Amino acid sequence: MPRGDGTGPPGGGGPGTGRGLGRGRGRKGGAQAGAGPGGNCVCPSCGAVAPHQAGVPCYDISCPKCGAKMTRGA
Repeated sequence: MPRGDGTGPPGGGGPGTGRGLGRGRGRKGGAQAGAGPGGNCVCPSCGAVAPHQAGVPCYDISCPKCGAKMTRGA
């Protein structure tokens, strides 16, 4: 409504208008954010696998074979 008198182009409040189109993945949408208590920790150096411990990030665990820091496996 360029003149403010209601003579502007027809529009609507239908889907796809206004705000709220960015339906991103949100806070927990990262690749490994909030991966949960299950799964395994994997050594990036030697490939050793250890079970993930709930409450302990894999990067805080040292590999039992070579001592490198572990990463979260799939």
